[in-house]
Amino acid sequence: MEDDENIRASKARKGSPFLTAKQAAHYLGLGAKTLANMRSLGEGPHYRRHGGHIRYHIDDLDRWSLERARCRANARPDKHDA
Repeated sequence: MEDDENIRASKARKGSPFLTAKQAAHYLGLGAKTLANMRSLGEGPHYRRHGGHIRYHIDDLDRWSLERARCRANARPDKHDA
C-alpha cells in the first residue's frame, strides 16, 4: 500500500502539482489523520478546495516543510539525539 502511495505521489508530482490529502500526508511523512487534525486546527500547510475536495499544492508542502527546518547548531536536542 505504501509503495502505491509513493507511485501515486510521484505521478502527481510529474503531472498535476496538486495532491490529495492522503498523498500530501504521505509526501510529508505524516499520517492522514494528523494532517486532517492540523487542518482543522488551522495549522499545517496551506490547502485549497477544488470542487469540494481538499488539495495540497506540492510547492506549499515543500515551503511548509522548509519553514520547519532547524539548524543543528540552534536546535534543541531531539529525544533521539540524547
